[in-house]
Amino acid sequence: MKNPRVSVVTPVYNGAPYLRECIESVLAQDYPNWDYTIVDNCSTDGTREIADEYVARDPRIRVVSNATFAPVMANHNIAARQISPESKYCKFVLADDWLFPECLSRMVAVAEAHPSVAIVGAYGLRGAEVWWYGLPYPSTVVAGREVCRLKLLAGVYPFGTPTSVLYRANTVRSRQAFFNEANLHADKEVCLDVLQDHDFGFVHQVLSFTRTDNDSLTSSYRRFIPHWPARLDDLVRYGPVYLTEAEREQCLTTHLTRYYAFLARFVLEVRDREVFAFHREKLRELGHPLSRVRLTRAIISRVLDLALNPGQSLSSVWRHARRRGLAESMVRSVVVRGSEGQDAGSSLAQLATVDTGKPGLSRAERDL
Repeated sequence: MKNPRVSVVTPVYNGAPYLRECIESVLAQDYPNWDYTIVDNCSTDGTREIADEYVARDPRIRVVSNATFAPVMANHNIAARQISPESKYCKFVLADDWLFPECLSRMVAVAEAHPSVAIVGAYGLRGAEVWWYGLPYPSTVVAGREVCRLKLLAGVYPFGTPTSVLYRANTVRSRQAFFNEANLHADKEVCLDVLQDHDFGFVHQVLSFTRTDNDSLTSSYRRFIPHWPARLDDLVRYGPVYLTEAEREQCLTTHLTRYYAFLARFVLEVRDREVFAFHREKLRELGHPLSRVRLTRAIISRVLDLALNPGQSLSSVWRHARRRGLAESMVRSVVVRGSEGQDAGSSLAQLATVDTGKPGLSRAERDL
């Protein structure tokens, strides 16, 4: 078939402010053979009314309404199940986002030319910035295992978001639940699962727009900063699949050093015990329980960094941390109580003598 069917799906909850723009971008596609299903997750802001307007205008569009409210990834799975039996490809576009007019045609062309490809990605605008880069031009097709190795070893992330990729429909149908509903990074998990046995296609062109100022998950994400345990989860689960043992151990060592540097900054400069408890529990779940000694060493390293940084006042930062109560209580629990066989009488002065070197953080990590 010259233009195989693409099922476009949009899971939405209270998406009225941007839904029209999203739907119009689907209508503007230069690719002719598509159907479009909007899954309304019990919206209360006029989302259903907007969707119904377009249903009345175009027979290729339909609306499915959930009987009860579903969590985010559960609603994504409901949307994935709406793809038509005739469809060869599945394209998500989230309700806050939109597609450039040539998105479907460019992605389908890559998939049709390369039957081994199960997922096709492309550059995308995220706010005002171009994201999902890392593959050298003209990497139209990359072995799935190789692109996953690049993700784990170098942080290259061309997978983007559900809006920025195209899935082969049989890949969607082959999984009972396409997305892991317990994982907010389930779209990444899908890629790491599927690409064990398939290739990855890429279009070196900006084909989608992801909004950053209206994401209902943004405030929670910024508060809990879950990418730290998510990266650890990647290494624990997929390191044995894609990396050698030596590579995996090196990546784990590097990431845990950076993770504890983040936790040290968090202890010194932020007061949010719920978030700290979240990270402590995630470390336990992933088989790397919180090391109080390691955390204390990271705290000392951070304090020394501040002391040697002429642009910051150690005393003011330390007073700020003490005033908020968290640093003092955390250091007391770590040092006075002791752990992991360490002398409970260990002091900050003694710990200051250990090697506190750590690899540099990326700009994004430093900003956190």
